[in-house]
Amino acid sequence: MQAIRVHHFGGLDSLVAEDVPRPAPGDGEVLLRVKAAGVGPWDAWIRSGRSVLPQPLPLTLGSDVSGLVEHVGAGVSQFKAGDAVFGATNARFTGGYAEYAVAAVALLAKKPQRIGFIEAASVPVVGCTAWQMVFEHGAVDATKRVLVHGAAGNVGAYAVQLARRVAHEVIATALPDDVAYVQTRGADRVIDAKESRFEEVLTGVDVVLDTIGGETQDRSFAVLKPGGVLVSAVAAPDQQKAARHSVRALFFLVEVSSRRLEQIAALIEAGELTTSVGDVLPLADARIAHEMLAGKPHKRGKIVLTVDESR
Repeated sequence: MQAIRVHHFGGLDSLVAEDVPRPAPGDGEVLLRVKAAGVGPWDAWIRSGRSVLPQPLPLTLGSDVSGLVEHVGAGVSQFKAGDAVFGATNARFTGGYAEYAVAAVALLAKKPQRIGFIEAASVPVVGCTAWQMVFEHGAVDATKRVLVHGAAGNVGAYAVQLARRVAHEVIATALPDDVAYVQTRGADRVIDAKESRFEEVLTGVDVVLDTIGGETQDRSFAVLKPGGVLVSAVAAPDQQKAARHSVRALFFLVEVSSRRLEQIAALIEAGELTTSVGDVLPLADARIAHEMLAGKPHKRGKIVLTVDESR
């Protein structure tokens, strides 16, 4: 089978398309015939050797996947051959850029029938990240005013949609070209980040959901009310500054799980959560996808690789 492999950590030249043996599922795993694989910044971190997790070489890149169950491993009762599923491959976020991939059943769910495999592959990591930000770490409910930074991004757009379901008010920041898009995702108010400094026009926020980090994260403490919380999926906040403002601030790493995916899938199936797919490329063009991660112009939305079914 064809896979996109890394034999040494580094730049784009470390990506190699090659034929490798088809893997076999172990206990609690399934073998997927991959239909599509999502591409995210974490893939570039792994490729370049900057992953926070141990990554033995050589490896196949990719974690977000959708496809059909080909075989089930020992102890698997949740799925059977032929099931259409989506999710992540494993805790190391590897193995997905391939024609076949082994995936842990604890990181999979049935694919929503409402969407295709390409859309499904765009969801797992960013969808679960947003779910954790909003419901688990942010504890957003009907009493909360929420500020979402980077609301046009892949995580931010889901965070806006999820928060609007339960929050008292959802405010978002976005670049000028993205303001209208973020409004379509359900934000009550969108602040043009080029036109206004959000901390000069906003106060009394209960929850800040940060997908940008840096100066934006640092400035966010000023808008939080005492007892509020700043949740970041990109960088660890300054705990001393949090203490001075009498707020909580935390950074977390995403945990993809069947339970979260099932809840997200139910919302997608009901038409209450919208996916966002950007450029769609064949598996062999993984290098172009990584050029896009590095800044090459591309469409808004998640980059997705499709498998060549002629093989």
